[in-house]
Amino acid sequence: MTGIQQGALIGGFMLLLLAVRVQIGVAMLVAGSVGYIWVAGADTLLNYFKTVAYARYSVYDLSVVPLFLLMGQFATHGGLSRALFKAGNAMIGHWRGGMAMAAVTACAGFGAICGSSLATAATMGQVALPELRRHNYSARLSTAAIAAGGTLGILIPPSVPLVIYAIITEQNIAKLFVAAFIPGLIAAAGYMVAIGVIARVHPDHAPAGERMPWLARLKALTETWPVLLIFVVVIGGIYGGFFTPTEAASIGTIATGFVALVSGGLRGRGFLECIYGAAQATAMIFLILLGADVLNVFLALTQMPAELAKWVIGLDLPPLLVLGTILVIYLILGCIMDSLSMILLTIPIFFPIIMGIDLWGLAPEGKAIWFGILALMVVEIGLITPPVGMNVFIISSMAKDVPMKETFIGIIPFLISDLLRILLLVFVPGVALYALQVLS
Repeated sequence: MTGIQQGALIGGFMLLLLAVRVQIGVAMLVAGSVGYIWVAGADTLLNYFKTVAYARYSVYDLSVVPLFLLMGQFATHGGLSRALFKAGNAMIGHWRGGMAMAAVTACAGFGAICGSSLATAATMGQVALPELRRHNYSARLSTAAIAAGGTLGILIPPSVPLVIYAIITEQNIAKLFVAAFIPGLIAAAGYMVAIGVIARVHPDHAPAGERMPWLARLKALTETWPVLLIFVVVIGGIYGGFFTPTEAASIGTIATGFVALVSGGLRGRGFLECIYGAAQATAMIFLILLGADVLNVFLALTQMPAELAKWVIGLDLPPLLVLGTILVIYLILGCIMDSLSMILLTIPIFFPIIMGIDLWGLAPEGKAIWFGILALMVVEIGLITPPVGMNVFIISSMAKDVPMKETFIGIIPFLISDLLRILLLVFVPGVALYALQVLS
């Protein structure tokens, strides 16, 4: 039996485990262990287990994950999400659909100090959803706008999935962060355009608000200075070489914690809730990492990634067809898996294929960074597509009176915006690489 066949069988077994609702990290761990025993024997697997956890968790770069998650917790408790939404609403809330646009811009701003889409959606749902409903925005648009805006949490740097991608592919974290910035802004702008179109087609879904005086607008904007300062210090410090990503995450966490402390968000059980929330999310991510390591070692033993890459390259297919097939697979997987799991499961397989074909004459480093941003954007769509759509589930849990079907219908214009953005990035790679070229 070939390595590709072995990998396909174990992959099918893992999907079966997922179908019976086994947690993704456990499913990858079990499937990888079964495959490892099949290829190398139980004794070899037990010997591997002695070192795999330490080898994975002692990677220095991974320490940014709990730090960025804790920074997001501090930002939530510090009221920064509320300040962002208030500022956005003050500036554009008087437009038709402006309050929903303000929610999207607040999601983008919060994503710049959070790094998690689920946390962004949950936080902004608590802040913006009641205001949207109070101002007579339709339930469909209100829930869909926040669910879609939440996806910006993993696209606007710092981004936890980008950190994981950088570690797997041995790329520079700082360059990936910089490359994600422009696509992230385009994503936010695309969502705002989608809201604008909805407001024109269905005016009753997105009423215009009251115009605020300029003094009130400026005051609301000044309250967002901590977010801007933290973002500039973290991202600017990393790319400027002043400190490593881990040091930047530490500084950002301390700064965000100080803001939360001053605002009173850490009083009482606030601090413990932040620590617990970050620890819980870190444990979940690290379990998925461990499961992915075991599964990927099995795949390495079977030589499936290398064989598959050689097979695809040997077919001499048009490079765009290969890339398009990979993107379609991501879109399908996004309906049943979360973003981090998809990256951990597929990048070891797809990355060698992408690096082995010629795409727009890109140099290896540029191609690796471009594909990372592109993959992240496609993975991001999975957060709002049925039947999983984790962001939709989160928002629906907050708006229990809104049928989930309504939210998924409202998501359609945002999905169209996503697909157009992916096409732009596929055919114009410079969108992701422009910022790097300017700063180099």
